Amino acid sequence: MFSYPKFDKRGTQTLATLDGKNKDMLMDITVHKLKAGEELLLLEHDAEAAALLLYGAVTFDYNNTVVEVSRADMFVDLPSCLHVSRNTAVIITALKDSEILIQGTQNERNFPAKLYLPADIEKTVSCGGKWENTAKREVITVFDYFNAPYSNMVLGEIFVPQGRWYSYIPHHHPQPEVYYYRFQRPEGFGACFIGEKAYTVKDGSCGAFPGGKTHAQVTAPGYPLYCCWMIRHLDGNPWKRTRTDDERYTHLLRE
Repeated sequence: MFSYPKFDKRGTQTLATLDGKNKDMLMDITVHKLKAGEELLLLEHDAEAAALLLYGAVTFDYNNTVVEVSRADMFVDLPSCLHVSRNTAVIITALKDSEILIQGTQNERNFPAKLYLPADIEKTVSCGGKWENTAKREVITVFDYFNAPYSNMVLGEIFVPQGRWYSYIPHHHPQPEVYYYRFQRPEGFGACFIGEKAYTVKDGSCGAFPGGKTHAQVTAPGYPLYCCWMIRHLDGNPWKRTRTDDERYTHLLRE
């Protein structure tokens, strides 16, 4: 459920696959390092896909449209993301060294391609003023059931200031979820709790939470944390921003 995937020789980091690693997440998730001038072709015949720019500058070439997007720093800048249905070809070209996260899952629906730019992104502050602000963080939603009901996926980000908790209080939901963690410095660290087990969060690590497993995390003082979070809707049971809190800790919500 928790792993430390490495980039291979092609510059690809695999977090989950539909038929292999973390297959119970029901998603294909990869991260790609692209050097300036390199291209990445995205074309799925039975799956929708989202291409999230982590940092750098790229062009998205799709449906006779070419759009340039850039992001200097995933810890400060809001994201840009292209979301397409099956049978939609996308050529991603790096204008400078960049990283792209690709999330995909099976979806028989056809829907218009949607480019989410920073101005389209929903950002909220969670747990401000609670518990001496020890769980205050920024929650960024790119798309979910409410703005993309045709999708089988949810995609968002979290920016966690140093020394803060998030996914707090410990909670769970039936839908599987994947977290992808990044630090600004390689020695950055934190902790992830899945059920009753604890794991060390490192730069580039991945948490895979099966439906029904509680999860919570924290980052060390001095080390702000970026996290991309991805949920797979279940057939007939999409995630609608609902969660089941661990009853042992619900008293904290009332204090």
